[in-house]
Amino acid sequence: MKYGLIGQRLGHSFSRDIHEKIGKYPYRHIELEPEEVGGFLQARGFDGLNVTIPYKQTVIPYLDELSDLARDVGAVNTIINRDGKLIGYNTDVGGMKYLITRMGLDPAGKTVLIAGSGGTSRTAERVVKDLGAAEIIRVSRSGRDGAVTYDEAYRNYSGASILINTTPVGMYPEIDGKPFDISRFDSLEGVLDAVYNPLMTAFIRDAADRGIPAVNGLYMLVAQAVLAAELFTGTSIERDEIDRIYRELIFEKSSIVLTGMPCSGKTTLGRILSERLGRELVETDDEVIAEAGMPITEIFSRYGEKHFRDLESKAILKAASTGGKVISTGGGAVLRKENVDALRMNGTIVFLDRPLEDLLPSDDRPLANDADKIRKLYAERYSIYTDAADVTVRVEGTENHTADVIWRALQ
Repeated sequence: MKYGLIGQRLGHSFSRDIHEKIGKYPYRHIELEPEEVGGFLQARGFDGLNVTIPYKQTVIPYLDELSDLARDVGAVNTIINRDGKLIGYNTDVGGMKYLITRMGLDPAGKTVLIAGSGGTSRTAERVVKDLGAAEIIRVSRSGRDGAVTYDEAYRNYSGASILINTTPVGMYPEIDGKPFDISRFDSLEGVLDAVYNPLMTAFIRDAADRGIPAVNGLYMLVAQAVLAAELFTGTSIERDEIDRIYRELIFEKSSIVLTGMPCSGKTTLGRILSERLGRELVETDDEVIAEAGMPITEIFSRYGEKHFRDLESKAILKAASTGGKVISTGGGAVLRKENVDALRMNGTIVFLDRPLEDLLPSDDRPLANDADKIRKLYAERYSIYTDAADVTVRVEGTENHTADVIWRALQ
């Protein structure tokens, strides 16, 4: 084995995708239990490694040397096997600096709260200290080792300017978790979440809903990987590569979510985009039908609309929990905020704006089976569709023409 990533659970990781895009070497994910880490490192069967949670401090006693930065931070995320000697580095610091700079956030003179007590929290502490933060408070459940508890943070630091999450709280598959209750802070200027899967965590969403600038950790992940790749290969990599890889990843890992009125073309366009991009197509109405074991008209007649909406929300959450798909939603999917939030976790919401005169009744849609119902729905829902959408595409001309318009908009 030449290069790879070690961690305890790596099902969430995008590291292999990133290093494959850098394109200079083979790269593997290696899941290790805590008792396996020492033996794996001592065998020295690799040229270079990245290290992720929970082993950024665990690996240190097994290394022969540390870079000055890794020693100062007390965390290692990159290991080089140089002629049998293991040398530990920290490229996370550089990655986080790139992220904060790109975000335009200035910690100078500010109070910063950092959730977590592991290696990434030490990285965050070093970065904001270097950038001039006036007060840096680490927050953990136990409050040990110089940290404060969350209750103490809410009580004594409600005026903090910046929150940084370095814990795995909110990471796939436990997507509902939030490290902080953002409502308890009244002066926030920015929120950073080291978690990048899902792309929009519940923590980031809460900040965005309040108009607070917020970013996930994907750009940091790409930047630190490029810095690590320089160590692996001994060559310099243009910094433009960080932006290129980041843009490609965002597109590949984001689902294309089609919303709109019943009979607006979501199914047809979903199939075209699925075939063009080689992506899985999920039609949430079909998922509901499969779960209920009956057509939508029968669900409505036997159990009512609320039961259907509950089944729909369940199907949407399942489809939206992972990205890289084409998701075709039912006409009423965006009526519930919980559905919009779920679809935004890993998706770009595209509203297919088909003119009212082109929307034809359909017998298999109980709320849109005659022209009067369609006109009523259109008046009630149009603003809801536009408010929920990241992109609005006018549906006109051929299906392939509209698919081209969607593709260009997403680029």
